[in-house]
Amino acid sequence: MTFRFSTEKLTEIVRTPKAVFGLGVVSLLLIASLFAPLLAPFDPNKQDLMLALMPPQPTGPHFLGTDHVGRDLLSRIIYGSRVSLIIAVAVVIFSGLVGVTLGVVSGYYGGRIDSVIQKFLEVVWAFPPLLLAISIVAFLGQSLGILIIALASQRWIPYCRLARAEALSLRERDFVVAARSLGARDGHILWKHILPNLIQSSLIVGTFAMATAIIAESSLSFLGLGVPASTPTWGGMLADARSYISTSWWMAFFPGLCIFTTVLAINLLGDVLRTHFDPRLSTR
Repeated sequence: MTFRFSTEKLTEIVRTPKAVFGLGVVSLLLIASLFAPLLAPFDPNKQDLMLALMPPQPTGPHFLGTDHVGRDLLSRIIYGSRVSLIIAVAVVIFSGLVGVTLGVVSGYYGGRIDSVIQKFLEVVWAFPPLLLAISIVAFLGQSLGILIIALASQRWIPYCRLARAEALSLRERDFVVAARSLGARDGHILWKHILPNLIQSSLIVGTFAMATAIIAESSLSFLGLGVPASTPTWGGMLADARSYISTSWWMAFFPGLCIFTTVLAINLLGDVLRTHFDPRLSTR
């Protein structure tokens, strides 16, 4: 038994208002990150103190204004979308691979293997997520790769728990018992019969995980523990705006609006997927 997307279901999903908004915002984020050098009007790190704290200019060169050292906000927001997208996708993929693998092995084999994996899960789960990420970055240093590892340090747990529960159920299903009785090896059963049935549930978890990863990255960047300061990020822009929020509102407003809109769009998209693919919620 395998899971396949039907054209009718995909068409039905895409036509919903939530999906239209979510896909639209995600598409704009993808386009901005891929074509940032072409879309950004200025170098995001170019400083000009003569243009510092310039308000938004709807008809001028600096459409969203400039920051405290004269850097163009629109350019920095466009380049900041790269970091948000890369981190969100990488964290989801990395944590998904680790979590699903451990969960499937834990649920399928059971016994001591299941006990060891679940005890390890409980130990990691006991740490506050943000504090654990801060500790990893503070200990290993600041870089994009370390930031991804820090953000994925606990985000594999929902995948693991979900995959374990599904594997515990699927290993007793008739098609798995039949494959085992015909001499199929465990690796073949896991790859051909267990993992394909985890696609839809993992996709839903991954969609929501992208939103939380963007928020977590912004939080770490706001605290100065994200990627290096030379890389534009939305969270880093919010941190720069702290001292000027009462006089230069645009420095905090536009990066915050980007974070809010992106997280809202991804959450709405995840809600649509859950509604259509979760049998407990779907009435179709």
